[in-house]
Amino acid sequence: MSTVLPHESSRESESSLMEERAAESPPDRITLALVSHTNVGKTTLARTLLRRDVGEVLDQAHVTEVSTSYDLVATDDATLVLWDTPGFGDSVRLLRRLEGEKRPILWFLRQTWDRIADRPLWSSQQAMRTVRDDTEVVLYLVNAAEHPDEAGYVAPELDLLAWTGRPVLLLLNQTGDASPVVSAERRQLWKQATARWPTVKDVLDLDAFDRCWVEESVLFARIEAWLDPARQPTMRRLREAWDQRNLEAFSRALDALANYLAETVRDRETLGEKRPNRAEKRRGMEALGERLVARTEDMMAALLSIHGLEGTAASAIEKEAGHFTIEGEEKVDPERGALWGGLVSGALTGLAADVFSGGLTFGGGLMAGAILGALGGAGLARGYQLVRGDRLPAVRWTPPALDSLCQQAVLRYIAVAHFGRGRGAYDGRPTPDRWRTSASSIRSAQAEAWARAWKRSQEDGANRAEAARAVRPLLETTLRQLLRDAYPAAAELLR
Repeated sequence: MSTVLPHESSRESESSLMEERAAESPPDRITLALVSHTNVGKTTLARTLLRRDVGEVLDQAHVTEVSTSYDLVATDDATLVLWDTPGFGDSVRLLRRLEGEKRPILWFLRQTWDRIADRPLWSSQQAMRTVRDDTEVVLYLVNAAEHPDEAGYVAPELDLLAWTGRPVLLLLNQTGDASPVVSAERRQLWKQATARWPTVKDVLDLDAFDRCWVEESVLFARIEAWLDPARQPTMRRLREAWDQRNLEAFSRALDALANYLAETVRDRETLGEKRPNRAEKRRGMEALGERLVARTEDMMAALLSIHGLEGTAASAIEKEAGHFTIEGEEKVDPERGALWGGLVSGALTGLAADVFSGGLTFGGGLMAGAILGALGGAGLARGYQLVRGDRLPAVRWTPPALDSLCQQAVLRYIAVAHFGRGRGAYDGRPTPDRWRTSASSIRSAQAEAWARAWKRSQEDGANRAEAARAVRPLLETTLRQLLRDAYPAAAELLR
């Protein structure tokens, strides 16, 4: 049974208290406080929001002992401040102690003694004083893996927060790889479980280990809604500054992805002979594959830097890029070549037989372009195709291979954009299947546009910058739609 404190009253008195304290707050500071039961992940979430390592993170209780403030974002006339506070321990006992603050002498004696004899309780007291004296909105973090009925610490802690009179946004941490449907059901469960505390204004997902930057904008919009009306314009400016910073990072990431694809679509390896044998073709394909691995590592390093992360995914890149590296040639199935029927006739019969047997000769150059068109339609050797005009033959990537690479690039961005600092260094873990399915569906609807982009980019006379301009708008459309579908509350940000 929760304790109802005398400080907790009607919505009107709560609003009056908020207005009074807002008037006392400096006009250029909006303050938030992260609070939770000990070892739930406050400092980890603070690191994720700040994009840098702060405080100390250990797998043990009461790591954070004092409240520490950090500037999240600033404009010319305002700063959004985040307090990282000590975790709650024995909330029931702390509640009794805080009620004793009405007797200042006894309160002082207990404070002094607790600091020596019961450090965790003393630290929790400091957290509550931070919330009460220097906070406008409380971000209360809970472990989403727990059922509300089994998290016995929640009720006394919400009683403590009600004592402060501050609006509370309950954040679900450690949500895992939940689908949007499961996430919505879980939020509703926690809303129902906390409905008896009027100070709890909303329930949101914000996982320190697996959040996306668009969720931060949703959080700040909710914070704005529960501030005193006189403070909302300031918070709106701060939120817009935060969004602008994230959108600029998104734009830089798009540039990195577009340049990566542009360099790949324009890449080609010239072979040393007019009639290359299989070994020569393999060497050309391996050279393309090696450059792709190096290029992918550079692109990943750029994405990690843009998002304030460290780490590498070199081993994962090698494995994922492996299917683009040829180790032998597959025989071309003539029934799959769109131009084959027109080629296998008269003087070309010998050429067709030569290709079908596993080799590739050009018969002195006779209709080489038509033959290569047929090979491109059939798909030659795991995504490579030979191209030849009057120059020496060369190896380049086929459109199907580029489609696959583009899909991987999109998913790599999604993985980095969701990687919270709670995981430490980026480790290149696989993207959940639901993202793969959504990305594939969006890109399938754009198949013709991508085909035109690949074709334009590989034409003679095109350069890397032109190729980047061809693919970047398609990448942006894909990623914005992907994020809108996953986070409909952020649709306005991603319009």
